[in-house]
Amino acid sequence: MDSHQNLPLLVSKIGIVGAGVSGIAAAKQLSRHNPIVFEASDSIGGVWKHCSYNSTRLQSLRSDYEFTDFPWPDRDNSEFPTHLEILNYLKSYAEHFDVLKNVRFNSKVVEIRFVGGSGDRDNSDIMGLIGGGDYGSLLPGQPVWEVAVQTKESDIIQWYGFEFIVLCNGKYGDVAKIPSFPRSKGPELFEGQLLHTLDYCKLDREAATKLLKGKKVAVVGFKKSAIDLALECAEANQGPEGQPCTMVVRTLHWTVPHYRIWGLPFFLFYSTRASQFLHERPNQGFLKTLLCLLLSPMRRGISKFIESYILWKLPLEKYGLKPEHPFEEDYASCQMAVLPDKFFPEADKGKIVFKKASRWWFWNGGIEFEDNTKVEADVVILATGFDGKKKIKTILPEPFRSLLEYPSGIMPLYRGTIHPLIPNMAFVGYVESVANLRSSELRSMWLSQLVDDKFKLPSIEKMLSYTLQEMEVMKRSTRFYKRHCISTYSIKHSDEICEDMGWSSWRKMSWISEVLGLYGSGDYKKEN
Repeated sequence: MDSHQNLPLLVSKIGIVGAGVSGIAAAKQLSRHNPIVFEASDSIGGVWKHCSYNSTRLQSLRSDYEFTDFPWPDRDNSEFPTHLEILNYLKSYAEHFDVLKNVRFNSKVVEIRFVGGSGDRDNSDIMGLIGGGDYGSLLPGQPVWEVAVQTKESDIIQWYGFEFIVLCNGKYGDVAKIPSFPRSKGPELFEGQLLHTLDYCKLDREAATKLLKGKKVAVVGFKKSAIDLALECAEANQGPEGQPCTMVVRTLHWTVPHYRIWGLPFFLFYSTRASQFLHERPNQGFLKTLLCLLLSPMRRGISKFIESYILWKLPLEKYGLKPEHPFEEDYASCQMAVLPDKFFPEADKGKIVFKKASRWWFWNGGIEFEDNTKVEADVVILATGFDGKKKIKTILPEPFRSLLEYPSGIMPLYRGTIHPLIPNMAFVGYVESVANLRSSELRSMWLSQLVDDKFKLPSIEKMLSYTLQEMEVMKRSTRFYKRHCISTYSIKHSDEICEDMGWSSWRKMSWISEVLGLYGSGDYKKEN
């Protein structure tokens, strides 16, 4: 990279990496600083642009996925919006608030370099701050980071200097997570076509149908992307000539048919203050911890109640798809998926078949399993997820790359945004919730006030301590804790952000609505 070295351009105090949902939310809230947004592609939208199938839809209503000051034009439409409708909504938002003027498209960040201290920090003593100290000023008056950017039109690397950087390049997309295989049993053996969902997303409807129609297709995975893909495969293979799609399932997860459980709205069970009171949260006192313990039978009972409805409504047991873990563990790790209506009807017709296996590998004609059975395949599509942390580690310098997941193996993000050990840098969109757009917008509001010195961060030691408490809560809530999801205490998380900003944490008009009502984006409109 040094061969392309030139003097860094100082065009703004703040740089933002990525123009997905989190990037445009951060750019809008920080607009008074005229931040520069680097977007590697030619469009905003992130995963909605680059990681969506033709059939991809949001898993919630429009009113649950909107910015506080920009409602959907048809927000009462009961159909889940398509990925194209979401893209249009995001573009309308960006145009309405003039965010696009600060976005530099086709500009990929290839390296970030630490060049100066923040407050009392510099390269020599950064490791020593693990034990405590102040985080320092977010806008110290001189560049703290230099960012190397490469555009599609040129091989030349241009460096930019920033006092503060916001990483919004997300957990999904860009870097595919590929399974490991035994020696000499990897993809090189397979004589068919191998893709990751990242490749499949790039196909238009005609190309996708051509790939799937009349082919023996194996889809590896059983989360939302794999389920949608298997259904697309089944729909492309209707008629007597059509081939079944085989889903290779390693870990089973609970799916729901819709958002009503035995006639009751789903939000009553997990998304009200009353329901979240049953769940452990970080930084709670002894009495609250004791109360959570005493109420744990009720919490498990709610999970069993939901499971009973799912098992009655969906043929999970018929196909051997009932998970061994409780429903609440999938909800606590943001892995609950809404099943498409046509999924099991296609399975009943034999167009989707299931193969459970903890280990598998390739042979020249398809996939082989640990029980010595084989599945023939012309096409294998890996719906095995993405490696978002690898994206960050690729561009971050040492020692910050090593500190990224210190000390628990998960990024310790205070308020879901600030890494206590990485100066003058924020991360928006890396901690999941049941409403990621709302979370990104609220954290961007918080970040804007923090940058403007409306409040101060606690010491590094206190922030680390709090994030470690979060990790412990997640570990006790679900075996899938590394997904870094706050769904079971999302209202408490938002309360703390509001309190930092000097807002009232109780956002509704009456205590009944406050205790039993569903929180939405409209409850977090910016206070004057």
